[in-house]
Parts: sequence; C-alpha cells; structure tokens
Amino acid sequence: MKRSDLDIRRDQIVALLAENGSLSAQELCQRLKVSVQTIRADLRDLDEASLVQRRNGVARLRQQAENIGYLPRLTVSHSEKHQIAQAIQHLVPHGARVALGTGTTVAQCARLLATRQDLLVATNSLHAVMALQHAPGARVEMAGGSVRLRDLDVISPASIEFFARYRMEQAIFSCGGVSQSGAVLDYNTEEITARQAIAACAKQKILVVDSAKFDRDLPCQMQHLWDYDVVVTGAELSESLRKKCAASGCRTIQVALPQ
Repeated sequence: MKRSDLDIRRDQIVALLAENGSLSAQELCQRLKVSVQTIRADLRDLDEASLVQRRNGVARLRQQAENIGYLPRLTVSHSEKHQIAQAIQHLVPHGARVALGTGTTVAQCARLLATRQDLLVATNSLHAVMALQHAPGARVEMAGGSVRLRDLDVISPASIEFFARYRMEQAIFSCGGVSQSGAVLDYNTEEITARQAIAACAKQKILVVDSAKFDRDLPCQMQHLWDYDVVVTGAELSESLRKKCAASGCRTIQVALPQ
C-alpha cells in the first residue's frame, strides 16, 4: 500500500470521529471497507500521535488545542455545508461588501458566492481567495501576516488590524463548536479573537455552523448564538435556543440535512 493511501484512510478515520463523536473499530471497518486488524493498527498509531483516544473498544478524538487538519474536515458534513452555502448565496446580493473568515464551511460559501457580481471581499483565508478567482468583477483583499500552512489562512495580530480597516455589509464566519447552552466555542483564543475581528467590521454578522459542531466540549468561549444577526445550520436547535435567538433578533436558518 502506498503511504498516501494510508494517510488518506487515517484522515477519513479522523473525519468520521469528528462527525460521529465516537465509533467502534467494527463500525469503522464497515464504513471504510477494510479489515478490523487494519483499523486497529490505524487507531493504535493515531492514539500514539495523540489524535485519537481508545477506551472500552470505542475510539474518539482527543481534546485538542487546535482543530483537525483542513483536508479531513472537508469530508465532515460535506453535503450539509453545501446546503449552508446555498442559503448564504441567497443572503448576499450582487455588489455586496463581504468579510469572509476561515474554515471549510466558509470556503464552501465562497465557492457559491463566486456567482455574485462585483463583490468586495476581505478575507484571511487563501481557500476563499482561490474560490473567488473567477467571480465576475470581484475585488478581493487578503490579510497579511504569517500563513498557517496546514489551513492556508492567516490568524495573527496583523489579520486583526486588517479587518479593522474595513466597513463591510456582511461578515460570514464559523466556529469550532457550540455548547448545549448556545455558547459559541473554539479551540484557542487566537481563533476567537480572529472571529471577533471579522464580525466587528460588518453590519450583519452571519455564523455558519454545521451540525457536527454542536455539543462539542472546547476550551474557549466567546458570545452565544443569539449575539449574531443570522445563524445558518443544519442542526435542529432546541426550543430554548430558538426562543433566545428570536428574543435577541437573531434569525436562524435551518437547512435541510441530506437523507
């Protein structure tokens, strides 16, 4: 087996655990069409790399200070992210001034926003820049600073100062997770500070979050769902969360999950 094939499978394991929370070796081998022995060897190596924790025959992701890599995240809730992007496409008119954050969901939104004409976009994501390459009449401004090569984005004091220079109509960004109480969470303070800077430069603040991110236990918290103007997700929010959002003037858009 080629080393690249091994890496791809282990990325798939990480993505499945991120989406499902926990899975047994038997469930993983059924999903990936390989033997239990192969999966157990993968889980052992991922455990030694401090990515996966094995307990009582079940594997789950370890608590991390950073999100999993960009490529594995592409496969998590992919169809749902496309539905979220379609909803965003309807919210953003031609000629809009838009700030775009980082992450796979926002990158998917950028791909569909490439159909809009004459956009002014400020972003700290190279994935968003590439997605908008052929957008008709678009002007794209990219944050400077040190690039995180793993994710191809810029999260640094320079990127925060960058967004402060703009007055945008809409800001579209994601987060690492959402608690049961509606707290918006992330892996570290740098991610939170970057999201805060992006949100602060726009009149309308739009949070896009796929259902796999709900009920995650992450270490850093900043604001709640209802602190934003619009929340777009495939998750079914509890009645309590829906009421809090409505009371605060936050519009919630639940996209249809694939069958």
